Amino acid sequence: MSTEAPYQVVVNDEEQHALWPAAAPLPAGWSAEGFTGTEEECAAHVDRVWPDIRPLSLRRRLAEQGGGDAR
Repeated sequence: MSTEAPYQVVVNDEEQHALWPAAAPLPAGWSAEGFTGTEEECAAHVDRVWPDIRPLSLRRRLAEQGGGDAR
């Protein structure tokens, strides 16, 4: 059994992801994404679910200009 403190994946309104200690209160503007695990597991999850690290507002602006995928 691991003694490592669990982390959770959090996301903000710009769809940016971060790791946050599961026992700590969430910072303003961030919400739990739903994945919890070790730091390594959470980092691997973020790598899988967040391939385009540009903020949502930038992706939308580029899509409007015909230069990117808004997802």
